Amino acid sequence: MKSAVENLSPTRAKLTVEVPFEELKPSLDAAYKKIAQQINVPGFRRGKVPPAVIDRQVGRGVVLDEAINQVVPDKYIEALQENSLEPLAQPAIEVTRLEDNDVIEFTAEVDVKPDFEVPDYEGLEAEVEDVEVTDSDVEEQVQALRERFGTLVDVDRAAADGDFVTIDLTAAQQGEAVEGGEVSGMSYKVGRGGMIDGLDEALVGMSAGDQKTFSSELVGGDLVGQDVEVTVEVTAVQQQELPEVDDEFAQMASEFDTADELVEDVRERLGRGKRLEQAASARDAVLEVLLEKVSIPLPEAMVTDELNARRQNVEQQLVYAGLTMEKYLEDEGQTQEEFEADLERRVRDAVTAQFILDKIAKKEEFGIDQAELSEHIVRRAQQSGQDPQEFANHMFEHNHVPELVQEILRGKALATIVESATVKDASGNVVELKNLRPDGTVGEPEAEVSGAETTDAPDAPETTDVEEPAEQA
Repeated sequence: MKSAVENLSPTRAKLTVEVPFEELKPSLDAAYKKIAQQINVPGFRRGKVPPAVIDRQVGRGVVLDEAINQVVPDKYIEALQENSLEPLAQPAIEVTRLEDNDVIEFTAEVDVKPDFEVPDYEGLEAEVEDVEVTDSDVEEQVQALRERFGTLVDVDRAAADGDFVTIDLTAAQQGEAVEGGEVSGMSYKVGRGGMIDGLDEALVGMSAGDQKTFSSELVGGDLVGQDVEVTVEVTAVQQQELPEVDDEFAQMASEFDTADELVEDVRERLGRGKRLEQAASARDAVLEVLLEKVSIPLPEAMVTDELNARRQNVEQQLVYAGLTMEKYLEDEGQTQEEFEADLERRVRDAVTAQFILDKIAKKEEFGIDQAELSEHIVRRAQQSGQDPQEFANHMFEHNHVPELVQEILRGKALATIVESATVKDASGNVVELKNLRPDGTVGEPEAEVSGAETTDAPDAPETTDVEEPAEQA
């Protein structure tokens, strides 16, 4: 076999592959055998029809097509390896020459990973915000804990912000009830928001037995975005009574004996969480610095597919949240053009980051073992709210395991970059990352371990800037 490559662009290549006819013989033999099992020829047993008879009965062209369909995929892969090309999509293959008993030639056009030099990632410098746990942060968490143990008491007065009301809701349009627009006996906290625009304003000042109608806009269903008249009736008003933060409350709500111990634990847990957030920000910041050091040509088809996948994902999330795109953009203070520009920037950064991390993983010769793969599968299943075994079965059945392996390797590559970087907070303090544990505590430095396979690395980044492309089953 001979092959030649023509670079149509930095991210698209055209392979021309020439296969001598003798290399087609095993596939030809298999094609004759397969066809012999499928036809009936008088005087011959099924499966025992000679090739010459098959040529007369079926046609030599049919046999050649069958053989070519078998051999081309293998020769295509062989040509990729021979020319050190890494494909990013399925190829467009065309048989350009067929000379019976002599030679077969085909071309394959395919998007490929761009060739580029990995920028120096030793000693990168980045900055993140300080870790700060304020008294208001602690008070907010303690207040949430108090509310968990609060009790609701009926009150004979009008509802105010923070009260709980039991309500009936009915939505109508032009005097006709909207299908699915009725709710009865629902408990709702006044001022919570996130349900129907205008509801909180209507409820303030209403007492049990009061009814009020106001105009709003539907955020779900077939009439999403349309104006309706909403009638709300309050059947009960309740006030939440919260326990005092004392030693008795600490013993009831936690394993601590005193309120001071409880509050201090809340502060410590908040600090651990903020350290983990800071570490995620540090990974993003270091990766952003690295991205600024290199310009990589990107396959536009890959960028377009990822843009469409992410746009669809955003739209699905908005539907689940009961929001329209217009409402979302209004809340974010963005125009449609700004949203699209920001989305495209994130996609291009994400694709660029993948290429860089893949190359670093290859350069560092990272490997993974079965335990790492299993742990990653479980984690991904938990993130998507699926049963780990069902998730694993889906990954194997649809051949997504190589993608999971690549995610792990990218995580190791990113860990290598971050651990060699100097990250400081806004106050100029060096941020501890290498010995940060999954629970947010900082451990003792571990002894150096040789071999990439035993390198302890954090998970692949979860932020949108380095998000994995959407999976397709």
